Amino acid sequence: MDLFGGVGGLIEFRASLLAARGFAVLAVAYFAYEDLPTRLEEVDLEYFEEAANLLLAHPKVRGPGIGVLSVSKGAEIGLAMACFLKQVAAAVLINGPNAVCDFPFRYRGLVMSPIPAFLERMQVHVSGAVRLLHFRGDPREKLNQPSVFPIEKARGQILFVIGEDDQSIKSKAYAEQALEQLKSHGRSNGRMLVYPGAGHLLEPPYAPLCYASRIYSVSAYASNNHPLALSRNYSLSQPLLWGGEPAAHAAAQEHAWGEIQKFFRQHLTQARSQL
Repeated sequence: MDLFGGVGGLIEFRASLLAARGFAVLAVAYFAYEDLPTRLEEVDLEYFEEAANLLLAHPKVRGPGIGVLSVSKGAEIGLAMACFLKQVAAAVLINGPNAVCDFPFRYRGLVMSPIPAFLERMQVHVSGAVRLLHFRGDPREKLNQPSVFPIEKARGQILFVIGEDDQSIKSKAYAEQALEQLKSHGRSNGRMLVYPGAGHLLEPPYAPLCYASRIYSVSAYASNNHPLALSRNYSLSQPLLWGGEPAAHAAAQEHAWGEIQKFFRQHLTQARSQL
């Protein structure tokens, strides 16, 4: 299953590339597409559970588990899937958080609130792009612990892919916290790939670096009570800063793409052999 982030809509190029390499892939839209909500107000995991079951029911899918490839907001959802859904045998999380961000998370009777955001921590880069790196609270703070995903419940393998020059979120710190959480519970089913000089938007190889961009669906992503919508210091027409150095980012994309495929081939195959 392939999940992108706050851009919304249905994005299929990465799923297509994986399908060309022998994977059965379902690209999942979760807002701003056809009859889906135009605004992201909350994340309901039952929607993604239904998608996982749909994928597993396909005659071309071997099972018994699925892999999740995800980036940014999608990586937050990917981590939630790994924590709560038994169908997930392997998850790749590219530059995502380890806690609920921006919108409430819901799964059956469970509701998790997002960690707080602080408008005064928003920064404007010399380019005019908005840096959200320090925008959100620290998941390690005691008051934010109810928002942290219980990664120790994950049954499958987890691979964090990190761009060390990510200017959108503190992805490396979040991954380190998640791995420490696993270790404290005696678990060893997570690891991390860190790429110095790589930014937030790690794509398949040979895609150009996107250092900053406008998200034209950000007005849909930022609901009326979202901090970005409430901020007087941020215009929805301003670009967001993603980070990355061209050469380092390109090298990271090429290496990570191979590692992601190896990870899925190894752990999805192992899941079948354990039947």
